[in-house]
Amino acid sequence: MPDSPDAPKSLRDPALLEARRAMADADHVKPLRALAQRIAGERGAAVPDPDPLDGGVGARLLLLLETPGPSIGRTGFVSRDNATGTAANLFRFLAEAGIARRDTLIWNAVPWVIHAPGARNRAPRRSEATAAAPYFAPLLALLPRLAVVVPAGRFAQAAAAPLSRLRPDLPVIPIPHPSPTYVCTSPAVRERILAGLAQAAVHLAAAP
Repeated sequence: MPDSPDAPKSLRDPALLEARRAMADADHVKPLRALAQRIAGERGAAVPDPDPLDGGVGARLLLLLETPGPSIGRTGFVSRDNATGTAANLFRFLAEAGIARRDTLIWNAVPWVIHAPGARNRAPRRSEATAAAPYFAPLLALLPRLAVVVPAGRFAQAAAAPLSRLRPDLPVIPIPHPSPTYVCTSPAVRERILAGLAQAAVHLAAAP
């Protein structure tokens, strides 16, 4: 597997993006990609692929965001390497927390694109979270080593409720959403994100 990028926003480089796409059917992400394609077919909307530089089905930490943003149309991946402020913050926070990339899977609570083509992303609706809930069971079935779930933001935290019903043994550690708009509101936001990720890292260290 190629070395992980050492700086955020690397997927804005066309050569690196092409190399990442060439890895999209790697064994550790292929089942997740099939699930994404199934959801896309059933919902009639695009669903980005998992990043093949992440842990895929071997992930022990599920980082749950809200819904795919506009950058997905440019890369096709849910990735900390997308050229957005939120992805760049995730890149830095996960690195600062010392969480190995191979231990992570980044997914969306509503995994399909909900905004109209060319439009800005909007807040997902409760009805969309309800429609997305049945997809958590097949997702969990693909993650046998999962040790902790980290929902980012209030919506993802609320949408993660089905995960707790399906796997009541699974720790769920919510963190604030890492969007620049929110992170910049107060230094405390950054501190809460890092504290949550540090707590998740403790669970990873204790897991088999």
